[in-house]
Amino acid sequence: MIQQISIADAASYSPTGEKLFDLAKINFVYGSNATGKTTISKVIADLGAYPKCEVTWKGGTALEVMVYNRDFVEKNFNPTNELKGIFTLGEKGKYILDNIDATKKKLDSITNSIATLKATLQGQNGNGGKIAELAELESEFEVKCWALKLKHDGELKGAFTGVRDTKRKFKAKLLEESSSNTSISGLLAALEKKAETVFGEAPQTELILTLPNSDDLLAYETNPILKKKVIGKFDVDIAAMIQKLGNSDWVKQGREFYDPEERVCPFCQQNTNASLEASLNEYFDEAFETDTAAIEKLYTDYKSDSERLQQSLQKLLDSPSKLLDSEKLQTRSDLLDSKIRINIQRIEEKRRESSKSIELDSLKNILEAIKTLLEAANTTIQEHNTMVLNLETERSELKGQVWRYLLDHEIKSDLATYKSKKTGLERAKANLEQQVKDETEDKRKKEQEIRTLEKDTTSIQPTIDGINALLKSFGFRGFALAKSERERFYKIQRPDGSDAKETLSEGERSFVTFLYFYHLLKGSESESGMTSDRVVVFDDPVSSLDSDILFIVSNLIKGLFDEVRNQSGTIKQVFVLTHNVYFHKEVSFNPKRSADRKLKDETFWTVRKVRQESKLQSHETNPIKTSYELLWSEVRNPERDNLAIQNALRRILENYFKILGNVDPDGICEHFEGKEKLICRSLFSWVNDGSHSSHDSLYVSIDHSMIDNYLSVFTQIFKKTGHIEHYKMMMGDSLLVESQGGTL
Repeated sequence: MIQQISIADAASYSPTGEKLFDLAKINFVYGSNATGKTTISKVIADLGAYPKCEVTWKGGTALEVMVYNRDFVEKNFNPTNELKGIFTLGEKGKYILDNIDATKKKLDSITNSIATLKATLQGQNGNGGKIAELAELESEFEVKCWALKLKHDGELKGAFTGVRDTKRKFKAKLLEESSSNTSISGLLAALEKKAETVFGEAPQTELILTLPNSDDLLAYETNPILKKKVIGKFDVDIAAMIQKLGNSDWVKQGREFYDPEERVCPFCQQNTNASLEASLNEYFDEAFETDTAAIEKLYTDYKSDSERLQQSLQKLLDSPSKLLDSEKLQTRSDLLDSKIRINIQRIEEKRRESSKSIELDSLKNILEAIKTLLEAANTTIQEHNTMVLNLETERSELKGQVWRYLLDHEIKSDLATYKSKKTGLERAKANLEQQVKDETEDKRKKEQEIRTLEKDTTSIQPTIDGINALLKSFGFRGFALAKSERERFYKIQRPDGSDAKETLSEGERSFVTFLYFYHLLKGSESESGMTSDRVVVFDDPVSSLDSDILFIVSNLIKGLFDEVRNQSGTIKQVFVLTHNVYFHKEVSFNPKRSADRKLKDETFWTVRKVRQESKLQSHETNPIKTSYELLWSEVRNPERDNLAIQNALRRILENYFKILGNVDPDGICEHFEGKEKLICRSLFSWVNDGSHSSHDSLYVSIDHSMIDNYLSVFTQIFKKTGHIEHYKMMMGDSLLVESQGGTL
């Protein structure tokens, strides 16, 4: 059974489309000609020709569709062709008929079972069931995965390359990693730090730092000259005096100012004898000079070596490696500089006073600290350079570690729940799909079994007998259906045997057409298939029929309604589309319908054209009352068609004032004066024109302001003639809107 029909971008239906929804076993659609009824029947008959339209079947099982419309008539009643024979089950072979009936019941049971399984699998409308549950689970987990991407995309986006653009890709990658990733996750901070280098701009190799040589500088600290008291000989005659003074360094410095020729003592400015020079030279002998030279050399070497060391450290600080902790190096270098300055000061002091014993501050600890810092930097540089040389490998390893981190620390619980639920749903889905497959195969076998049985008991003769009986009972005696000379075909012939098809009147042709279709509903154009389940569409089946035949057609169709409601035949659903008010009222009449409310197994629809677009409307009651009521509904409708309202106004005025009110329309305008009288005359001229001409909305445009003027005068006609109460009654709630606008 069809549950919904969506019609878009077809004929006069807009691209956004209209829908017939919540369809029942019996569905009535009323609409004037050219409003879009036939498009509905064509979509049902041949959905493939309308790519933007949709037909939704219950349980996803499409039934055979049989449509009576102009296309059917033209296809089957072309004057140059004979009618195809209709095979129906004969009356012979009761055993075969019983077997067909029993097999058909089994087939129906299988079909119902398939529908139930499909409903569980995909829901009643194809948007539910286990498939929808699985889709919802996937969507929920996808959102959770995407939340991870958003959370870490800033620092770890390099690990997400290729899957950052869509939720679907990111989720698929995470699931792939969950089954194949063997990495060790590590700490998030470490991963983010490494990502800065690995996933940043392509890194370059770094130079290994040169470690300054400080061995010589450290060796100076143990030089014995530092502690040695460098003084003169003790057995010289002036030795006692120098010792008494206790300051040989002072004497040494004063010696430089002694001039042997002047012989003036540099200390007391007294004249001296020639022996003083000899005594001073003897006191400060060669050993003294050697030690003094050693002190001087220590000073020079220490200063030059320390400067060289400081310069090498400063060079590292001036162009520091990004992998070197330059702040620590600067601090330690400053401390080293301070110690070197102190040591140089102490050596300078030794130079001035060689008799003093001094000790240098050891540079060992600070130099070892600097060396350790530089060695650590070199280790990092080596790792970095190795990484640069193996960048792709490093990136691959880091990606694995990042995904492992997400799996172990971010989504572990959600992933386990997702996998558990998915396994259950996929198992249920696979089980249902297998059952549907098995049941579908059983259905195919039963259908084949029925076709085989049908071939043994089918004939085209019962259709001839049935149609001819109906023709005779309804007074059509001038022609009848007979077998054609061609096997499996019919012909329409006169009592004298001559061909009658080309000479049938339009009414006769329409009636035969309907009877042929009616019998086709119980049969098939082949020797099998007459017991298949069907959906039947009648699109204006009473054109050119008089009232008596129209009544018969409506009753034949209502008989099909009984079969559908009782489930006693192969027809499972019926659509009736018509523009004929009388036929609609006849075919839709049901004494069981309370207060004209629709029954549970039926729907009512109207289709109208608004601004050249077809619009569908569902109704809780039968929308078709009487012809007179329909005319007023056009006036009440705020989205009235400008051409339809023209004829509606004419017929209301004509029916009410001339027939019901016994008032001559020609005298109505006498109730108006001046401009209103001219408008009244124009109105009657206009409606009269509408009754005698056929306008095509594509080429005739009536201005909306023009319509408003005539509707206003239409209202005043009832008021001035004393029939305003009738106007109010027929307008109902719509009158409130008009009264607010000042019409009344």
